Amino acid sequence: MPKGLKETSSIIVIGASAVESAANTFTSQQVDLQLNPLDNEVFVVYGVDIDCLEPTLIPGTNTTFKSSISTTQRTDVGDLSDSNVLAVNRISYQSDAGEVVRGQFASDSAPATQLPYLAIISTNDFFVNVEGTNNSLARSATCRVFGVRARADASVYAALVQSELLSA
Repeated sequence: MPKGLKETSSIIVIGASAVESAANTFTSQQVDLQLNPLDNEVFVVYGVDIDCLEPTLIPGTNTTFKSSISTTQRTDVGDLSDSNVLAVNRISYQSDAGEVVRGQFASDSAPATQLPYLAIISTNDFFVNVEGTNNSLARSATCRVFGVRARADASVYAALVQSELLSA
């Protein structure tokens, strides 16, 4: 456990999903962690698993579906270079003259590391973000976030909240 935090629960698994409001439309689903800010409560993320539907296969058309989990509200899916994005999953089809190439990237399939935790969420929620390109139907993504509740010292809590809100 990071210095300045005291674990107050055992491992919690939170499942969530997001569905595009219409095909190829950015949609963000808020997931409430029900943290208690009066007790300086935070959520320490130990792991993330994110899965998204395949894009629509349309001959002669490149299609993509992207999903992410972020600590703050976004206006696009984002990628791992954004400090408020915890995980991403992207699947694309490149189709031309009857041939199709499929590409996929998932940040949760990266090799394991010796990091003690992935992130600390200090605000009350996180977001599942989805968006497709050139799909004929709305697509969806599901995720699981693994972590524990923890209580932070006042100065640590203030720094975590400020850092998270400024990363938006």
